[in-house]
Amino acid sequence: MVDTNKEFNVDDIVKGKVVSIEEKQVLVDIGFKTEGIIPISELSHLHIETPNEVVEVDQELTLKVSKVEEDEIILSKKAVDTEKTWEDLTEKYENGEIFETEVKEVVKGGLVVDVGLRGFIPASLVEMHFVEDFSDYLNKKLSVKIVDLDQEQNRLILSHRAVLELEAGKDKKTLLESLERGQVIDGTVQRITDFGAFVDIGGVDGLVHISELAHSHVDKVTDVVSEGETIKVEILSVDPEKERISLSHKSTLAGPWENIADRIEEGSTVEATVRRLVDFGAFLEIEKGVEGLVHISEIADRHIETPQEELAVGQKVEVKVLSVNEKDQRISLSIKAIAQDAEQKDILNYQKEEDSSGFQIGDLIGDQLDKYK
Repeated sequence: MVDTNKEFNVDDIVKGKVVSIEEKQVLVDIGFKTEGIIPISELSHLHIETPNEVVEVDQELTLKVSKVEEDEIILSKKAVDTEKTWEDLTEKYENGEIFETEVKEVVKGGLVVDVGLRGFIPASLVEMHFVEDFSDYLNKKLSVKIVDLDQEQNRLILSHRAVLELEAGKDKKTLLESLERGQVIDGTVQRITDFGAFVDIGGVDGLVHISELAHSHVDKVTDVVSEGETIKVEILSVDPEKERISLSHKSTLAGPWENIADRIEEGSTVEATVRRLVDFGAFLEIEKGVEGLVHISEIADRHIETPQEELAVGQKVEVKVLSVNEKDQRISLSIKAIAQDAEQKDILNYQKEEDSSGFQIGDLIGDQLDKYK
């Protein structure tokens, strides 16, 4: 009779060949008087229905002795695999290695993955965004990093989000280095504040200050843009170290002065609103963002000391366009000329009436002179 306690001890590592696969166990030839037994629960760290999922007949296995009796030796494949897996995972953890794993179960609070033993990815560490339903992740392969490992507690926490953040950081650095001042690109409004809008331009956010949203004065950012909206922006400045990008939406829009001469012609009469009164005249808004100057000498047909004698802020008046300079963004206006044009028109109309009636002013004067002859 063989002294089994002497030849085989608990925790011994032995080699064996699979000789038979049964419903709930596997028989292995390890050189003992009877075959060693591997219970189905000791074949894998994952739940399996039959041993055939893990081993096959004649397969050579490295096993660990878990129990020794006179006529029976209980073996574990899982224990050997787990020990080696912990060693590999510890090395990966210490090196910050990224590796791929497959999702085996979707459970409350996260995902169970197979990394040679049971690993867990908490819901908060799956993606960079909130995920409501994880059912689509079953059997999906994910790149992960180990964020917590404790062999004694049998705890292994992994993160897919950490990999995504690392990749995003690399992409962000590359993007920041590629951006140039004056570049015009599309962006998506991510967040709105009182002082402007943060716009995503491909993985990094830049700020469009409220003063750079439009050519005219903006009271509220939401008057111009809304979250989720795609807009064109021009890069004003980039600070790669601080990861700060200044953007302008205004510069991508046609300015109020563009082609102004096509809309406001010299010699035309337009309605304008008094916006500012200064010592030398008044600035009147003709279109949104377009102001013209009425010099004090062109406000009235009489001498005035200050523009306030004739005008008030907010007042609407008709003015004549004297000149338009798109390049310098200057328009000269006259209120006095409106009255002069009206007077000239009256004179012309009167002269036309004289011509049509045949009556001359000299005739009336002549008749009056005849009385005194």
